[in-house]
Amino acid sequence: MSSPARRVSVIAPCRNEREHVLAFCDAVAAQRLPNGVAIEVLVADGQSDDGTRELLDARCAADARFVRVDNPGRIVSTGLNRCLERARGAVIVRMDLHSVYEGDYIAQCLAALERSGAANVGGPWRAEGDASMQHPAPGGATQRDRSRGATQRDRSRGATQRAIAAAFQSRWVAGGARSRDLGYEGPVDTVYLGCWPRETFDRHGGFDETLARNQDDEHNLRLVRAGATVWQSALIRSCYRPRASLAQLFAQQRQYGYWKAFVMKKHGRVASLRQLVPGAFVAALGALAAASLAWPVARVGLLALLGAYALYVAAATLAIARSAGLSLLPRLPLVIAAYHFGYGLGSLRGWVDVLVRGAPSPAFGVLTR
Repeated sequence: MSSPARRVSVIAPCRNEREHVLAFCDAVAAQRLPNGVAIEVLVADGQSDDGTRELLDARCAADARFVRVDNPGRIVSTGLNRCLERARGAVIVRMDLHSVYEGDYIAQCLAALERSGAANVGGPWRAEGDASMQHPAPGGATQRDRSRGATQRDRSRGATQRAIAAAFQSRWVAGGARSRDLGYEGPVDTVYLGCWPRETFDRHGGFDETLARNQDDEHNLRLVRAGATVWQSALIRSCYRPRASLAQLFAQQRQYGYWKAFVMKKHGRVASLRQLVPGAFVAALGALAAASLAWPVARVGLLALLGAYALYVAAATLAIARSAGLSLLPRLPLVIAAYHFGYGLGSLRGWVDVLVRGAPSPAFGVLTR
């Protein structure tokens, strides 16, 4: 790891990220690297039209380590693959523009890769709300209030984002996914972002460009099925900024559920049974609701299922609020429902397109933020 020739390629897809791109570049440039390690940073721009390209080009002109890569496909998988085609490093590290990274993020990725011998390593998927929208400053104003004159709507969005982040981290919502266990170290089915030896891609291929979402889960499933190891290290620390509204969260989860069906079709299996639960729940509700129009007894089943889910949401809300803050209580029920119903409805639509259309709908190829 101390060889002067050791190069690490950081790859990152983006589209219309004017508010985040420079902060991301600054964070990568500030990484504390091991001796003898140099980085190149390949940012795949998906034909941004909000000024992102111009900001990125200026950074590339000022710092030769940064390179803008064109991504005419506009989605994450095509952007990652265009970066891989240009990458010269012996190690590939994926980073995301909506995450905040510890200063030793890349160094810890390299250390975990060395000690585990895995085909891919990464840290736990940790979500937090934007601190600038969360914490009141003296006099009752937040930092954003003072600098931008934010309204009550800004503060409400901040509280909603906190609730979304807290639910994201909870076993009640995630179903016990190890990728969200902040203290877990060991093999996993999938990992947040990723760090790979170059030979992983030479041996197993790049990302599936038919998938607008879930391309990372599919790639990790491919590795695991081939007998390779995907490893999670709690020392690799980053923080993901989730969506800040219920509508954005619902749209995101609907897309995740939709594209998961195509991952399952490709491999003929599921990575985890918990991925089937939201779709099965929504399908059961729909079937009972339709049947209740003709058979009164079905109404009893429908009410029983809704009642059981209401109790589950109430218990989940209390459990999450106890650890994340009681101020989130009013928002958590709708946040939890948005996670479950968004993913469940997306899953059902995905299976309809898998079984009937045999191909994904173009409407689900447009990424949401």
